[in-house]
Parts: sequence; structure tokens; C-alpha cells
Amino acid sequence: MEYKICVYAIAKNEMKFIDRFYDSVKEADYVCVLDTGSSDGSFEKFKQLGIITDQKTYKNFRFDDARNDSMKLIPPDADICVCVDIDEFFEKGWSKIIKENWHEGVGRIRYRYTWNFNPDGSEGIVFMADKIHKNGAYKWKYPVHEILVPINDTKYEYLSLPQIQLNHKADDTKSRSNYLPLLKQSVKENPFDDRNVHYLGREYMFHGEYQKAIDMLKYHLTLPSATWADERCASLRYISRCYANLKDTQNQELYLKRAILEASHIREPYMELAILYYTQQRYLDCAVTLESMLKIKDRYINYISSPECWTSMPYDYLSMCYYYLKEYDKAIDALFKAYELNPEKRFIDNIQINLKQKKFNNHFTVPEFVLS
Repeated sequence: MEYKICVYAIAKNEMKFIDRFYDSVKEADYVCVLDTGSSDGSFEKFKQLGIITDQKTYKNFRFDDARNDSMKLIPPDADICVCVDIDEFFEKGWSKIIKENWHEGVGRIRYRYTWNFNPDGSEGIVFMADKIHKNGAYKWKYPVHEILVPINDTKYEYLSLPQIQLNHKADDTKSRSNYLPLLKQSVKENPFDDRNVHYLGREYMFHGEYQKAIDMLKYHLTLPSATWADERCASLRYISRCYANLKDTQNQELYLKRAILEASHIREPYMELAILYYTQQRYLDCAVTLESMLKIKDRYINYISSPECWTSMPYDYLSMCYYYLKEYDKAIDALFKAYELNPEKRFIDNIQINLKQKKFNNHFTVPEFVLS
């Protein structure tokens, strides 16, 4: 059976991304875009490209309403729906992979998603997304950070296809100011939804409302449904960051230690605690924390991961700690490992500095009064 794929999206003033978006999705049998009120010519551009499109403006915009309305543009003979944003783009060949692996009984597909890129072009946050789904089986829920939910009790299979790669390069100049009120609305509608309570706490932190963030994130930790250790760990880390901004270093450290206890299998809380110790010149505590962190070899890919934990950064900090502790051999070993991950000249320079210090210590002269 030859399955048909439809890409669908919502858009507003996305002219700068349309060509890149369309070039990556035109492998699909259909492309649909609901324009939510563009004034930069985006709507006209979609029509010129032959995209199935319509325009609708909202008095009170919600992402779930807009995405559900965009699904109304999907032709009824489409079997597989692929939800993307205009500032995202697929690597070539994605549609062929879907068609080769899709079969009756499949409801959703997970694929590899790069949410951002570092300044040097390397990948930043990477996780498995799941916005590819069976037509007519799902709808969108929540005003923001919306998710797909089944429309009935039918059980479908999940497919994991990490060979499908979707990239995200956002417009950093675009305002996300509507996220906070939409998250407030989401939590008001369902105060026991742990996911959006966590997001609202994080959003308060982003807006500098630190006490509100602390209260909301602590509430998240009390919810019976808040069982995912990684996300609970993230709430504890964010609470710690809020206390840092409130100049409460005691609670900053306390909540990072709690974060480690909550999810000792991930590197992120160790890295944040180590940086705190380093800024406090607690070099032994910092080194011990980093050595514990570096024993973690399995990298978990999710939206709250911190890619810098897997770069040269941990070894860089570790080398400086050992330098100040006069453990020059250990400092040199850490610098070699840092250089393997990131061949910066300063790591070689620092190796030379440690070698000189080691040589100086080896030629240390015992004072006469000790021998007398």
C-alpha cells in the first residue's frame, strides 16, 4: 500500500524561513499551512508555492486551537500527518523513511529533533520528538507547549525512527511574551497537570519572577503525577537558580544536592553544583563533584538535557580545580581529555603551566630548621 503524507503547520510572519521550510517538506504528498495573521507577505508566498493554505486570526490565540484548525486543511486521503513549524526543516529523505516503515496499527512516530545549535554549528539540545501521527486519530491540547492526545481509546503502536532528522533554527528576535499568560491559562484549566505546572514555574524563572517560580516548582514536586525523575531534577535545578538570583547560596546548594539525589543518573545537577563550588573557591568539593559526574557515561537525550555537560567544559573546570589543589598530574590528565573534545590552544598552554609548576615542586628545598 502506498501511504500518503501531509505536512501541516501554523505560521505568522515567517517570510525569512519559508523557502528553507518548503524545500525540506516538499517530499510530502501534501503541504498545508494555516496563516494566523501575517503582515509580511507570508500568506501570499504560501499560495504562490502551491501550499494548501487558509488564513484565520484569533481574538484570544491558543496554540492548540490554531493547530487543530490547521488540521482541518489536511486532505482526507492523507494517511500520515507531520506537524512542523516554519522555522524547522528536515534532512532529505525523511518521507521515504516514513513510508518504508509505516504500517497499519501505527499511531505515532518518534524522530530525532535538534532544538538548537551552538555558535560553532554543532548540535545543542537534542531529543526525540513525536509530532508525526495517524490522520484522524489525534487532536492538540493545551494553550501552549501543546501536545497530541488520542481522540478515542484505540491503542496505537509507536515507531522510533531516529534516522529521521528535524532541525530547528529559531528567530531569536521574535517575541515569546505570550507564553507566560498562556501557561497561566493552561494551569488554571488543569492545576494538576504536572507538565504544564513545571513549564509555568520555568517561565516565571525566565521572566525573573523568582519567588513565583520557586513556589510553582515546589508545587510541581508535590503532584502525584510528577514521577519523571529527570523533570523533577530540572525543577530542583531551576529552584536552585532562583535562589542564586535571590542571593541565597545556602538554598542554592541545598536544592542542587537534592537534584542529584532525584536523578543521580544524569550529569546536569552535578555540573551546576560543581560550578557553584568553583565560584566559591571550594576546589576540592568541585573536583569530587566533577569526578562523580564523569563516571556517568550514558547520555540521555531529552528536552531538559544540557549539551555542555558532554563537552570539554567539565574537564576544563576539573583541571583548574586540580591546579589550585597542586595536583598537577591530575590537572594535566584533565586538560588532555578537554583537548580531545575541543582542541583549543589554551588547553596546551595550561598543560605547560602545570608542567612548570610540577617541576618547581619537585625541586623544592627543605628549609634548614626542619633538618636541625
